[in-house]
Formats: sequence, C-alpha cells, structure tokens
Amino acid sequence: MLRALHRWPGLLAAVLLLALSLSGAALSVFPAVERLGTIQPAPEQSVADLAARVTATHPAVEQIRRAPSGRITAYWFDGDSAGAAVIDPATGQDAGSADPSALQAWLSDFHRALLMEDAGRWTTALGALAMLVLALSGAALIARRQGGWHRLLAPMRGPAANRWHAELARAAVLTLTLSYLTALWMTASTFDLLPTDEANPAFPAEVSGLTGLSPADMPALAAVPVTDLRDLTFPYPGDATDVFTLTTASGTGYVDQGTGALLAWETPGPWTRVGEWIYLLHTGEGAALWGLLLGLLTLSVPVLSVTGTLIWLRARKARPALPGIVRADRAETILLVASEGGTTWGFARALGQALQQAGGSVHLAPLSDFAPAGYGPAKRILILAATWGDGDAPASAKGMVERIAATRPHPTAPLAILGFGDRSFPAYCAFAERLEIAAQQAGWSMLLPLDRIDRQSPQAFARWTRALGDAIGTPLDVTHQPALPLGTVLTLASRRDHGEAVQAPTAILRFALQRRGLLDRLAGRGLPRFQPGDLLGILPEGSTVPRYYSLASGSADGFAEIVVRKHPGGLCSGQLVNLAPGQTIRAFVRPNPAFHPDRSNAPLLLIGAGTGIGPLAGFIRANRIKRPVHLWFGARHRFADFLYETDLADWTAEGRLTTTTTAFSRTGNRQHVQDCLRADADRIRALVAQGARIMVCGGRDMARGVHEALADILAPLHLSPEGLKREGRYAEDSY
Repeated sequence: MLRALHRWPGLLAAVLLLALSLSGAALSVFPAVERLGTIQPAPEQSVADLAARVTATHPAVEQIRRAPSGRITAYWFDGDSAGAAVIDPATGQDAGSADPSALQAWLSDFHRALLMEDAGRWTTALGALAMLVLALSGAALIARRQGGWHRLLAPMRGPAANRWHAELARAAVLTLTLSYLTALWMTASTFDLLPTDEANPAFPAEVSGLTGLSPADMPALAAVPVTDLRDLTFPYPGDATDVFTLTTASGTGYVDQGTGALLAWETPGPWTRVGEWIYLLHTGEGAALWGLLLGLLTLSVPVLSVTGTLIWLRARKARPALPGIVRADRAETILLVASEGGTTWGFARALGQALQQAGGSVHLAPLSDFAPAGYGPAKRILILAATWGDGDAPASAKGMVERIAATRPHPTAPLAILGFGDRSFPAYCAFAERLEIAAQQAGWSMLLPLDRIDRQSPQAFARWTRALGDAIGTPLDVTHQPALPLGTVLTLASRRDHGEAVQAPTAILRFALQRRGLLDRLAGRGLPRFQPGDLLGILPEGSTVPRYYSLASGSADGFAEIVVRKHPGGLCSGQLVNLAPGQTIRAFVRPNPAFHPDRSNAPLLLIGAGTGIGPLAGFIRANRIKRPVHLWFGARHRFADFLYETDLADWTAEGRLTTTTTAFSRTGNRQHVQDCLRADADRIRALVAQGARIMVCGGRDMARGVHEALADILAPLHLSPEGLKREGRYAEDSY
C-alpha cells in the first residue's frame, strides 16, 4: 500500500510536477537578484524622511511600498496617467522601472496557475498535494528500507538509481515537504478558505481637518525606520478628512495629515502572522538565501522523477508477470519475494503458476508489501528470500526482520520461508534464517521448516515444492531453470602470471572493453558501467551455474580485470587460467554495492590475502583524490604470489596508496595478515578513531581471523567489527 501510494502520484502527475518544480526553481532566483540590485536605506533613515524625499520628486505620490527584499517603489498619478518607479531611498529619485520582467511575470503566472487563472490554481494545488504525498510516503519508504526511523540517516546501498533516488530524497524531503505544505496553504488563502485577522483599525471618528504639513515633520512617521515599512498610502489630494495609512511589520495605523499624530493602531492576529511566514517560506521573498536553497532542492524533483521512473521500470522488468493474480484480500496463497538481482522472482512466478493450475488463487508481491492484516482469507504465506552480500537482506527488504518480529501472526495462514543463496559464502541464506527466527519469536505457525536453495538449483527447488504440496494437500513438482544473462563477449588483452613456482597458478587477467555509443547503451549492448568490487559473472563451458569474480577495475579504466587462482578440479578457474590473449569469454556484470568504498576523505583500511587483493587493487587504482589508503596484504611466497607488487609501488609514488604492510606465511617471518594487524594495533585504533572505513576481501578463514583480530584491537575503543558494519564502516567480501 505504501509503495503504491508513493508510485502512482508520481507517475500520473509527472509532467505537472516537473513543470511546477522547474518554474519554482527559476522563480527562486529572482528574490536573490532583486536583493542584490536593491539600494538599501540607511539604518537610521525614517519613513518621514523617505516620504519627504519622494514627495519632492513626485508631488502627486499616492503610495510608497517596501518589498521584503528592501526595494522601495513609489506610485503616483501625473494628470490621468499612472506612474511607478523603484526609488533610491537616499535621494528619493527614480532608480529603475517598477515593472517586473516579462519572464518573471510569465513564470509567476505559470507557476501559480499554469496561465489558466482559478482552474490553474486548483490544478497546481493538486500537484502540490501529489508532491506532498510523494514526499511523506517516500520518507516512510526510506525509513522502512533502512530498518526504522532511527536509521533514516544510516549509509545506503543498492543499485545506483535506487541509491541516488533515496539519497537525494533524504536530503530534500524536509524542504520539499515544507514547500508543498506552504503551497497548499497559499492556495487555500487565495480562495478565502482560511480564517483572517488582518490589522484593520476603525477609521478615526475625528481628524484635525488640517492639511499641508510636510511628511518630514510628522512625529508618527519619524518614529518608524524605513526598514520596518511595508506600505504608506497618502491621503486623497484636497480631502482634509482623509489620513495617511501606515503599515509596518508590527501593524497598521492612521496618521493625521495636519498634525502628524498617530490616530489609531491595530496589530495583526496570529493568522496573518502565520500567513506572512508561509509566504516567506514558500517564495523566499525577504530571505534570499533561503529562496536559493529552496530552488536548488526543488531541482531535485526532476532527478527524482528520472531515477524513480528507472526504479519502477527495473522493478517491472525484474518481476515476471503472473496472469490471473488476485488482490491480497482475496488470495488463498500470499507469495512474497525478497530479491536483489531479480532471479528469485522467476522461481516465485513458476510456483505461483503451479498453484493457480491446481485451482488456487495467488497474490504475488515484494516482501516489503508484507501486511498480514490485509490477508483475510489466506491459507498460507510463502516467503522466497534471497541473501545478499555478507548475509544481508536485499535492498528492497531491509528492515523486514524487525517488521515480521513486530507483526501479530495471521489467524489462519501459517508461514513458510525458503532461502536462496550460495553455499560457498559464509553467511549462506542468513537473511532467510533471521526471518524465520523473527517469525517464530513473534508466534507465527510454520507450515514448513526453513529450507535453502544453493545457487538457484532447479532440483532443490523442485524438492521443496514437493514438500510444500504434501503440506497443503496439493500435488506440486515445480521445475524452474533461471534464465542466465546473455552476457557480452570479452577478449583477453593481457595476463600476468604468478604462483607457478609453488604449484599455485594465479593470473591477473585483463579483458578489453568495447567502446559503447549512445545507441549501444540504450539497447543494453556491452557491459554496463561497473566499479571495482562489482562481480564479473562467467559461465564456464559445460556448466549451467555462473561463477563470480570480484572486479579489480572500473569501467572508467577501459578494461575489466579479475584475479583468478586455479583450484584443483575447478572448472571455471581452470578454463580462465588457461586462457590465452586474443581468446574470448562471455560475461556479465552483477553490481555489488555493499562492497564499494564510500566517497568520504576518511582513511580507508584495506585488508586482503591471495586473490582477495583484486578489488582492493581496484579501489587503490581509482583513488584519484588521494584519500589516505592503508593496505595489509597476505600471501604465501614473496617471490611467487606477491600480486600487484609493482603496481602498489607505483600507486604509492603517485599518492594513491599511503602505506603497505605485507605478510607471507611460507617465507620470511612466516606470518599471516591478521598477525600484522595485531602488530599495528595502535595505528589501526588511531585511524579508526579518525573515522576510517575497513574493507576485507579474501578466503573465509582469513576473513574470520581478521575479524577476530580487529575485535581485539578495537575493544579498547569500545568498538567492534559488528558495530562498525552497522555504521557502514566495515565491509567484507569472503569466499
């Protein structure tokens, strides 16, 4: 519900919202320009002095106004011709035209009413309401994705479009919400839908009947500085019963034209005060810097529109259509999916089709839509949950463990959870495991015990569906073979070999990237943009399961580089290590945003061993801003498998790498990388105290040893790797 509430106002009102945001951003510039071009009065100058100077220049002056920017404008009649000019307060002389530019006038009318008067005002109000719904629902979605409002400002991860969308929305949401609320208030005020309490004092019953006193000699005007002036309206010429009407920041009053005395005064009520602040907050008039900030953040709306559309299109593409799907409040089976790359949706669709063919009604949705209160007739709730990175939830399902733990169980629908992951990773199906623990603690009845699917195995999935069919009394045997990405042909450009002398062949393989034109990008040809730490998926000959290798380069480098060690019996590693320059492979990129350095200037501590240096080398290569980077690298033999040795020396000379500490387990002092960390404990604590981020890459045993060493090192600071990970300062990629 929340996601639909956020999606449809944006899609349906996209053109209107773009028009309003762009015109609003353009209008925000004018208050600042006006402020810079306005001659400001001296602080001690009074309204009496200003009125006298203007009267000397324009004897028939009828009104003097001071805008929030400080600009002073005089209005008069010369015979039957009306006149107006911007006034220099120091001289009372004309200083420019009082008419707004044609562009400003057109933009104002367009922004307020789309050039359509009242109908346009109602339309823009609907646009503001749509944007308010978008802002509030977007903030709620971000909080849900982050795991609660208390983590609203925590680091984010996910595909670039999702991350940009959420980061930008998070930065602009308060300002945009304020802008849309004030817009709705101003519309309501325009149509007299709000109470009014303007300062309108009763006209004085008695006046002196005298005329001819110069404004310069009027005590009531002399007591008011020009900086407080809003408006001064002169009496009708020749009418001795008329008076000056003076409006300032604190109220409105009448001044006798014969004595200069204040005859009556009224201060505005709270509604007027609030209205004035609303106008300032929405337009920036009177607060030029706020106006510029408002306009700058309003420009986020077009970017949010583009990234939001990309997210929507990607989500539609990732979620296979299921014909015959029913609403959640009418379905017997609620089928929920948590997927990062989209492949889990294929399994869910195949299961949904099988249940439909067996005569059941199915509702298929992302796990983030989990809302048992709306599953009235449901007989079962099935969750297919992939684990991402180091045991993490997919970006779309972050915070779901806490939600399930806090949700009352459905009275008639038990729960079944199926985990998807890769057994070669230490946190195999860890997200699914946390979901099951949370559900059990919340009192949910489990239809089946937790089961796991390794590397998208069709056989394991078919086995689980048979067990599910037995549990619900409906024969099931669902086979689903996930479609692999078509991939791109890559040609090996060069290779550097290590480890032959110690029977551990290892190669740094560099593949050439073809230049992609705009048409190639739009058509999806070639590898998409990637960063060091992303994964290169390769399907070896004779296998249907891709293997993934961390990239040691980014697309900006012009090549795709990986580090491969030949494993005994390893199908893919054997083929890659035997690859000769000029030969080709077919590969695809899988983003791995959980293992990217942040963009700060805080120290970066890189810890790796063996081929785990691959992505770390990519991070160092990409360190063009010369951020402090410290590397701890472990290998077996200095002369056999010191990968990137010459590159590390070059990067140090260039300032991309600050320090390098090495450990070799089969030569020299025979130590592991975690031993070096313990020896450097004081330096590591000092760097972490400066806000350092730690990134670890390598084998599972190495990663475990590093984790234990860092736990001991950080304990005196009352910190831990787990705590740093929650803060987005510790990332691990182990295998």
